[in-house]
Amino acid sequence: MLFRASIGILLILFVLFQVKLWVSEDGLGEVSRLSSEIDRQREENAAFAERNKRLSAEVEDLNSGFSALEERARADLGLIGANETFYVMGGPGRAQNPGQNTGQNTGQGQPPQPSSPEK
Repeated sequence: MLFRASIGILLILFVLFQVKLWVSEDGLGEVSRLSSEIDRQREENAAFAERNKRLSAEVEDLNSGFSALEERARADLGLIGANETFYVMGGPGRAQNPGQNTGQNTGQGQPPQPSSPEK
């Protein structure tokens, strides 16, 4: 009789612990949610790691050579070199203003005349 009572009590405790495991707010539902949160965070970290890698390569490139700095200035700031001519190509019916946004006036679209050689 004592054996049956102890088996009954153990069975009731087992059922209560199972209910707590499956239903409570810190049970398996929370474990599943945290697992998906960890996966999402790992993906975000991988994206940031790739971005950091690209930025590090760009910083290294900018520190090591003038050509990368010049390329960046051309793209971002519209740099035009001293011995270069800037031409704007537009579609039909589009007004053109040579030298606009460059700080240069190339003489209404005419290429600059070569300077006379110094003697």
